[in-house]
Amino acid sequence: MDILKQLAELFIESIPTIIILLLFYVLLKYTFFNPLLRVMDERKARTEGARRAADEAQAAAREKMQAYEEALRKARAAVLAEQDTVRRGILDERAAQAKDARARAIAQVQAEKDAIAKDVATARGTLEASVPALAAEMVRRLIVVRPGNNSGSSPLQGSSGGAR
Repeated sequence: MDILKQLAELFIESIPTIIILLLFYVLLKYTFFNPLLRVMDERKARTEGARRAADEAQAAAREKMQAYEEALRKARAAVLAEQDTVRRGILDERAAQAKDARARAIAQVQAEKDAIAKDVATARGTLEASVPALAAEMVRRLIVVRPGNNSGSSPLQGSSGGAR
């Protein structure tokens, strides 16, 4: 029984320590742990809120980026279409200029051909008109006896002196 008595005394002596520990626990709980837990909960809420806000900001940024890229694609397409229209206009203008230059060149060539044909006809007419006079001159020069030629041979016979 001695042990029970000792345990009872030990228990009675430990009551003030238990009360002090319980008071210390209550005091710490309300003055330290509860504010600390409140701060940690608030921090967690703020962190989650900031994380949600960051996610929302990223989503908004992605949407704006997509809208920007879409607008950029449309602008590029518009610029390319405008450049294509300008390029086609320039090509059409060049084709028209080439066609006009070709038509002028053909007209000039035809005019030169007509002028050459006219010159040829004039030259032919002049030549045909002078044929009888030229033929008569040629015959006269061929038939005329040279003054130093006594054999009476014509220049057509050659200069061999009549040796046949």
